[in-house]
Amino acid sequence: MFSHVMIGTNDLDKAKAFYDSLLSTLEVRPARVDGHRIFYITKTGVFSVTKPINGEPATCANGGTIGFAANSPEQVDKWHAAGVAAGGTPIENPPGIREGAGNKLYIAYLRDLDGNKICAMHRMPN
Repeated sequence: MFSHVMIGTNDLDKAKAFYDSLLSTLEVRPARVDGHRIFYITKTGVFSVTKPINGEPATCANGGTIGFAANSPEQVDKWHAAGVAAGGTPIENPPGIREGAGNKLYIAYLRDLDGNKICAMHRMPN
């Protein structure tokens, strides 16, 4: 559970264009801009991107991943394609099923424009 997830960026305009494109595939409206931050607000949580307020460059979290819920494998594939088209970098395996601990997940991973590791995931029926 979380109330929100916030990551840093060095270029808010580029980050907004990237995430607007990426998250639209998950039926999320374009971001609201609030000064040095952008917010994506949904019924299930808030995702935000900010220019660091301490004036230092944004860096990605080592070992961190932010996962976005998807409604279907097709939606994961659209998310991945939109992310790559918007400048994201594919990482790990291509989109597909991952199994473990009795779960089947359809998942795709990208690095965003600032190097943050993000994924889209759909839980497959058992």
